[in-house]
Amino acid sequence: MSKKSLAAAGARLSLLTLGSRVLGLVREMTKASLLGTTGLADAFGIAFMIPNLFRRLFAENSISVAFIPTFKAYLEDSNTVQGRTEAQAFLSATCTVVSFCTVLVTVIGIVCAPFIVPVFTGSHPRGIVDETVLLTRLMFPYLAIISFAAFLQGILNAVKIFSPSGFTPILFNLIIIVCSYTLGNVLGNPARAMAAGVILGGLVQAFFQLPFVLKTGWRVAWMPVRKAFANRGTRRVFALIGPTIIGMAAYQLNDVVSTALAGRAGSGIVSSLQYSLRLQELILGIFAVSIGTVILPDLSGLAKRRQWNEFSDMLLTAAKIIALITIPITFFAFCAGEHIIILVYKNNRFTDESVRLTLEAFRFHIAGLFFIALNRIMAPAFYAQGNTKQPTLAGIWGFAVNILLALCLSGSMGGGGIALALSAASAVNTVVLFIYLSKSRTVRSVQIVSELLRYAVKLAVFSAAALVPTLFAARRLYQAFSGYGRIIGQGVPLVLSALLFACCGLALLVLTKDSLLAGVIAKCRRRQS
Repeated sequence: MSKKSLAAAGARLSLLTLGSRVLGLVREMTKASLLGTTGLADAFGIAFMIPNLFRRLFAENSISVAFIPTFKAYLEDSNTVQGRTEAQAFLSATCTVVSFCTVLVTVIGIVCAPFIVPVFTGSHPRGIVDETVLLTRLMFPYLAIISFAAFLQGILNAVKIFSPSGFTPILFNLIIIVCSYTLGNVLGNPARAMAAGVILGGLVQAFFQLPFVLKTGWRVAWMPVRKAFANRGTRRVFALIGPTIIGMAAYQLNDVVSTALAGRAGSGIVSSLQYSLRLQELILGIFAVSIGTVILPDLSGLAKRRQWNEFSDMLLTAAKIIALITIPITFFAFCAGEHIIILVYKNNRFTDESVRLTLEAFRFHIAGLFFIALNRIMAPAFYAQGNTKQPTLAGIWGFAVNILLALCLSGSMGGGGIALALSAASAVNTVVLFIYLSKSRTVRSVQIVSELLRYAVKLAVFSAAALVPTLFAARRLYQAFSGYGRIIGQGVPLVLSALLFACCGLALLVLTKDSLLAGVIAKCRRRQS
């Protein structure tokens, strides 16, 4: 694939990812409208979290870290009859192992649901606990279905076909939204309707990709389980994935422990945390993840050529871009959080109490936005140098801090304490990554840290200054539009306030001749000329 076509594929995938994130937010808005922050909303959140944990831990990790590199190695030798036969045998073995393991875990999960669920439901009444067990059993097959879909995605991505897999999350979210509104009366309540949407959406994710896989000439087949586990390629996948499971487990266990503590903190805490995180993830998905994905290949190339000055410059520029985006958003969203939550979520079952609970979590979640986004930039800097150990250790440190603080704060602060623990853990993770980076003899770590710190402080001061006229104007804007309903009454003042805040911030950057902004303007002018 040429650089031009690869860039086009990357652009299409970014647009599809953005569409998926937006629809994911619409899915949460649907959930907020139908379930609010009731015990039933918590039941769905807990039930979906359990199989989703295994999916993130094993399916996603296996595909990105182990399956794709191994299959690519087979593809290099697939131009011969023997090579293609071995590659097809590897695919069949992988399909068999994935199916066997995920079906086994699914059966165990369904049987053990009554024993697993009470760990997370805590103080919820017996009826909610029973409903959570039912929803968990309904959605556990999602693990097997989505793992098969991830296997198909791995085949497509290995042969540089990205769009079908990028489109399937959009279908997934659309199906859940439709099922939520159409199956609620049939199945008894909206939570069960959403659970049915999860299963149906997972099936569509898998079978939508299947024709594209078959079009590549590779078959999806099964073989005897013992023979599949003995396959040379399968054993290599296990060897590759083993060391990374620990780091991934530490990261994913944050969700498990936080959910368990939230379930014991009171009704509505679990769902309010999820609503808050969805807003944060939308911002991360649009900016941080995209920047991290874009710079990784370039950083890898510079590291391979040992061009460490250029490597350091690119890393510093990426970190400054993250600061330029996330620090002003943090200041604005912290002050406008209540209006954002009312605009996005408040409807039907999402009451004033739901707004209060979600706002408690959101303000502490958004406080950690800069650190969470920066971690998405720092980790690729280590991966580009072939270093996976230190980001894993940093993740374990962050996990320990998150659990310790969540245990201490969840009782007195509820969802806000759990959100604060996550933000503090992200900050610790960032600090540990910079400490590890400072030990590098190749990267100009001291310069990166000092320049980034100065730039972050400058942006914080500018953001605080830009808030003064914004808050003054916002108060009058919300009063002026107060009689126009939720969408106009909240949306128009929010947009106008954001524009005023952005203009004030940009004016300060222009007046101080900010080098990063000047570089962006210069590039735009060169493209126009």
